[in-house]
Amino acid sequence: MKKDERCMQTARNFRMPPHNPHSSDNIPSPESEAETLPSGEMSASDGAVVVGTSGSRIHCLTIIGQVEGHFLLGGGQKTTRYEHLIPTLVSVEEDPEITGLLILLNTVGGDVEAGLALAELIASMKKPTCSLVLGGGHSIGVPLAVSAKRSFIVPSATMTLHPVRMNGLVVGVPQTYEYFSKMQGRIVSFIASHSRCPAETIEGLMMNTESLATDVGTILDGREAVAHGIIDAVGGVKEAIAFLKE
Repeated sequence: MKKDERCMQTARNFRMPPHNPHSSDNIPSPESEAETLPSGEMSASDGAVVVGTSGSRIHCLTIIGQVEGHFLLGGGQKTTRYEHLIPTLVSVEEDPEITGLLILLNTVGGDVEAGLALAELIASMKKPTCSLVLGGGHSIGVPLAVSAKRSFIVPSATMTLHPVRMNGLVVGVPQTYEYFSKMQGRIVSFIASHSRCPAETIEGLMMNTESLATDVGTILDGREAVAHGIIDAVGGVKEAIAFLKE
């Protein structure tokens, strides 16, 4: 056998074994996983994070931008997708190590049915829940804010109450306006049943023609929202966390 042929035969005999992705050598140990996923790391999908000690673990959930429902919004808009939050809320409710839920709100509103679905889910939870309005809790953000067992708002935040709106084709028939009325009635009923503000006051704020220049509705700052009984108290993170630790 020639020298070159012997070298090729030697190389074939020492060929590396095929890569097996399921080999135990490729599975990280629990210790390495703990180092790459430290406690309190934020979830990229819904901006949620679990904080606290072993005796009190609070799940912090953010609802920002527009609440995205049955239709995808433009790529340049900040959105919160309700299909991401629904399983998160169920997981929080079923996790025995989580003692409370803190909801941080800075939203301009969004899909009515998606927002109401989230609000109903939060309101039906047995664990302590607390909402904190930062910046704004407008439109469908109002039911989301009052859905928690305790609600706070910072003094500089605002909340806008207005009638139901719809984009796209609207058929000018009585049935359309009846549909709008029923949808608005669902929103008013939810806010009234989860706050200290009566339904008549909520409807009056929605139909106000003196507050907004080019629209119908009312803008309330933090203290005004508390004065009307929509939000429980003016406060911040300190007060919200103190409530969840009671």
